[in-house]
Amino acid sequence: MNIAVFASTRGTDFQAIIDELEAGKLPGINLKFLLVDKENCGAVEKAKKHNIPVIFVDPKDKIREEYDKEVAKICEKNGIDLICLVGWMRILSAEFVKKFENKIINVHPSLLPKYPGMDLDVHTEVLKNKEKETGMTIHYVVEELDAGPVLMQESMPVLPDDTPESLKKRVQELEGKAYPEVIRKIQGGV
Repeated sequence: MNIAVFASTRGTDFQAIIDELEAGKLPGINLKFLLVDKENCGAVEKAKKHNIPVIFVDPKDKIREEYDKEVAKICEKNGIDLICLVGWMRILSAEFVKKFENKIINVHPSLLPKYPGMDLDVHTEVLKNKEKETGMTIHYVVEELDAGPVLMQESMPVLPDDTPESLKKRVQELEGKAYPEVIRKIQGGV
């Protein structure tokens, strides 16, 4: 199964996928490339360190649909079976989502349907609302933001001394364990 990872940020979950690949825990998975919209994001550094091809598609002066058409051509040319969004800070166009229906997964740092959307500082909101638990959700991407079928959710308690930073770190640990597991499930036909 050919996968591509799309990232805009540090690539914490990307590193978890790399680690599983290098440990031989994702047999049959071929990570074709990392695609980024920010040339110097942290994920690029991780890809270079592990000799993973990086494709930078500059969003400057492109509307969403133009950008996504260019990205779709790259995915089609490389025979991508699954697109893994990890800290991808762009909303995909309806046309792109339809073209790759049930072939795009995303990780979100909350227990969806709570706290959808990428502009929300989820961890601050969790603390502000005195939630007893939080977690992460990996889901298929559909046209509506953060509304696709859930593939996996993992929860954890919110601790009395948690800060947005400590919650983020702990949620990312859940994500790092779950993301490779979801890829294995999809590969197995779930």
